[in-house]
Amino acid sequence: MRTQESLRERGIRLLLAGLALCALLALLGIMAFLFAESLPFFAGYKPLDFLLGTLWYPTADPPEFGVFPLMAGSVAVMLLAACIAVPLGVLTAAYLTEIAAGGVRRIVKPFVELLAALPSVVVGFFGMVVVAPFLQERFELTTGLNLFNASLMLAFMSVPTICSVSEDAIFAVPRALREASLALGATRWETTVKVVLPAALSGIGTAVMLGMSRAIGETMVVLMVAGGAAMLPSSLFDPVRPMPASIAAEMAEAPFRSEHYHALFATGLVLFTFTLCFNMLAHYVSEKYKQTGSSSL
Repeated sequence: MRTQESLRERGIRLLLAGLALCALLALLGIMAFLFAESLPFFAGYKPLDFLLGTLWYPTADPPEFGVFPLMAGSVAVMLLAACIAVPLGVLTAAYLTEIAAGGVRRIVKPFVELLAALPSVVVGFFGMVVVAPFLQERFELTTGLNLFNASLMLAFMSVPTICSVSEDAIFAVPRALREASLALGATRWETTVKVVLPAALSGIGTAVMLGMSRAIGETMVVLMVAGGAAMLPSSLFDPVRPMPASIAAEMAEAPFRSEHYHALFATGLVLFTFTLCFNMLAHYVSEKYKQTGSSSL
């Protein structure tokens, strides 16, 4: 009997290891493909000119492939979306976990999670048809398709991820910490802010990084509502063109194996590096504060 159980456990362990290896091989394959398609571009174009150039005119003569405005657009959209989504997502998670009654939580939580199921094209369509005309009329703008509109829509899409992961992290805080704080005379608000949230900081940090990765890698929304102008933004209402939007808009028009084609893959490599760094940072934050929290307890 023990032999059968050990063989079964060993088989399950090997199966899980094989699945993890498949995920790793897929990631390595994507990286290898991006590098293979990007290297021909850097053979004839200086990397610094590509990363720091401020002009993106693939059809000019000679063509200009400065990806810096695209990177600036991606970072600006991501940061503004994070400023909106992080407080909203974390505070919603804290409310559902610490304050809301059971009946309210059972009603609100499915609606929050339902937002994650909305297709990005639907969110982008809402931004084009509803939000853009409102911004254009309210602020007397030339166009409502701009940085602020894209950030609003990305924040709308990032809130479910941040809220769900943060809620799980807050739920994982031991109940003894809450009871000890309340027993010492702290109010429920003080307990939530000074005890529960710091103890859940590891999971909340991971939630924020995952939400930011979602924002910087989103394609359809920024393609539809960001404005599509490859320029450095000087205000919240300037049109921008983040990297995913540029790749999606131009890949079908770039001749196969042309310099423009390889430049778009180089842009994808930069975008992949951004998202990989955010995920590595999320893992680092999670491990660091997890160790700090366990040692303090």
